[in-house]
Order: sequence, then C-alpha cells, then structure tokens
Amino acid sequence: MSRNGLFQKFGLELEYMLVRDDTLDVAPIADSILQQATGRITNEVKRGIMAWSNELALHVIEIKNSKPVSDLPMLAEKLQKEVEEIGLVAASQGATLLPTAMHPWMDPHNETRLWPHGSKEIYNTYNRIFNCQGHGWANVQSTHLNLGFDTDEEFGRLHAAIRLLLPILPAIAASSPAADGALTGWLDTRLDYYRNNQKLIPSITGQVIPEPVFSEAAYEQEIYQRLRRDIAPFDPAGVLEAEWLNSRGAIARFDRNAIEIRVLDIQECPLVDVSLAVLICAVLKGLTAGRWSGLEEQKAAETWGLAEIFADTVRDGEEAEINDSRYLSLFGLGGNAAMTAGELWQKLAADCTPELAEAGHGIQQTVSSILAHGPLSRRIIRALGAKPNRERFREVYRELEKCLAQGRLFLS
Repeated sequence: MSRNGLFQKFGLELEYMLVRDDTLDVAPIADSILQQATGRITNEVKRGIMAWSNELALHVIEIKNSKPVSDLPMLAEKLQKEVEEIGLVAASQGATLLPTAMHPWMDPHNETRLWPHGSKEIYNTYNRIFNCQGHGWANVQSTHLNLGFDTDEEFGRLHAAIRLLLPILPAIAASSPAADGALTGWLDTRLDYYRNNQKLIPSITGQVIPEPVFSEAAYEQEIYQRLRRDIAPFDPAGVLEAEWLNSRGAIARFDRNAIEIRVLDIQECPLVDVSLAVLICAVLKGLTAGRWSGLEEQKAAETWGLAEIFADTVRDGEEAEINDSRYLSLFGLGGNAAMTAGELWQKLAADCTPELAEAGHGIQQTVSSILAHGPLSRRIIRALGAKPNRERFREVYRELEKCLAQGRLFLS
C-alpha cells in the first residue's frame, strides 16, 4: 500500500470456502480454480485492480483489491462481481463458494489439504511447528481490512484507535457459531481458536489486542524482535519472518504503510463486509480525530482490560456486557456504568450517521439491519434452532450459499 494519509486508501481481503455443490462438503480445489482461470498453476490471478489468490488450505480462496482504493463503498459491487466469476469457474468443477468464518461440519484432521505449490516451504514450516490440521489453521475464513497511514505520528494515532475498537468487533462481525457439526456456545468460534492455536509460542498472538506501541521503532523493539527471538529455536533456517508470524488482531505492515485488521469474520456477501468496513472506518476516524476522547487517554488503555472485553464479545457477541466505565468513557459514555456491546455499537453508528449516509443508502440500510438483528452468528443460531442435525445445518448453509451468490443479507 503506497503512502497515503489516514482514511485515504483502503484494502479488503475476503476469504471463502470452496465446497461441493451437491453436499456442501469442503472441496480442496483452489489450485484447480486458479489454474483454470490462467491456464497454469499460480497462487494469484490479477484482474485489473482486483485479484484472486490462494490461502494455506486448498479449500479456501481469497478475493481482494490488489491495489488500494480511495472509494471503499465502491468495493461492494467489485467484490460481488469477482464472487460471481469464481462461482462460474467453481460450478464447472462441481463446486460453489460458501461464506461464514468456519465450515460447520468439516473434520480438519482428515479433510485438510494444504497448498502444495510454489511457496509451500513457508506452509510446510508452519505445519511442522504448529500442526495445521486443526480448526484454528484449516477451518478459518476472515475479512482483512487494510488502512493506510503516512507518518509515524499517523501510525500512532491509528494504532491507538484500532486497539480500542478491536474488543467489540466480534459483536458486529461474528459468523462462526458452529464446528464439528454442533453449536459451540461461542458466537465467534473462529476467534476462540485463533487466540489459542499458537500457544506453543505465546508471543506470536499475544493477547490478540496489540501492545500499546505507537511508533515503528517501538513496534520493532517490543514486538518484532521478540517474535524473532522466540521463533528461532523452532525455525533455525529462518523461513518464517516476523512480519508473517505476527498474529495479533491488528498487525502493522510498515513495508506498505498500513495496519491490517484481522479479527473480522467473513460475512454472507461482500455488501455486508464492505458495510461493516465503512462503519468501522467511520468510528476509527472519529477516534483519531479526538471526537470522544484524546490521544493520551486512548494510548493509556491497558491491554489486559481490552482483552477481557474481547473475550466476552467472542463468546456473547452483541449481548456481551461491558461494565468497564473507563473504556466506555473513551467513546463519550463516561456516565454509563454498563451497557451491552450491541448498545455501544448503536450509539457509535448514530454518532456516525453522516458518514454512513454519505456511503450510500444500501450500506446505511445494511448497517441498520445488522444492528437490529445481530451479527450473522446470531441470525444463523436462530435459523438452526436449539439442537440442529446435519440436515438442518445443510439447509441453513445452503441458504447462506445463495446469499453469497445473489449478494443479499441472510435474515433468519
């Protein structure tokens, strides 16, 4: 991402599952899809400002804008077009695309196939150290939102704001309520696995909420140097670079002057991903401008307290209760003793009404619908019922597959 000021350029990366059209079981054919599109084995297909690329698991494919764009709402239509184009290629191979952040009945220990081409040395090293056959590696699909910055000062302001918002993002973005053919009790099961699947080397993920570092030099010293030191005994050949290893919920990419937010579950269609991104950017813009609190107050937020709120929203989504008055005061709610994460988002969205209206009616209506009906996980749980069997799972996820293909919301 080339150098641009805050909120001038954006990037979105959307990961989807490839599944068999008849059964919705995972289909490890991402290499075949990319090969059919280009005539050769490749890990990326360039399509103007858009691109398709591979991921760790062969049943996952990523769609993204390969060049940063200044018009974030415009990406909804662009990404949907790419979904439809991949859908045509997949259909010719008896497959289709499926949204949500976890396949609800995949057995990762028996069904995982890792990307076997090109830069497989990196994937093989990950697999040797961490064993990538589990849910936390092989059954996770997310949305990555990239936000650019120019100066070190801008990085500090943006990183401070993102740290504050990360804990409540699952309340609007959770889409993974099931695994192993059953509801898990977590609205964001993907993130529950995400924060635990690299415990062999705890510094890789940290507490998911990044440490309070607000300059490139501090980031290098406190995060990257520690990652290099901790991975060295497991990776003597130095295959895994610190920038790749860093698995915090938001990671600094100084090579392209961007921060990448990684805690967002993939939604039912690109319109929803883009709508959530617009809302998130509007709130972050308010935070960086000091709309509700000052920079020094934001920097002082302690990681452990933010991580506690994050754990609650991973489990309970928009129903998670926030009783940290100091945290609420950072959003202009100092007089409130407690409120749910959903109520906090209602307040923030109301404060950002002008920005949402400017993004267009479709995005504003989508945000309103999510805030009214809950994140996708909540809507999936309602549709499934208390004790869904495999057939009910298949019916509900078939409807989600149609939502993706048609670019519409899933309303239970």
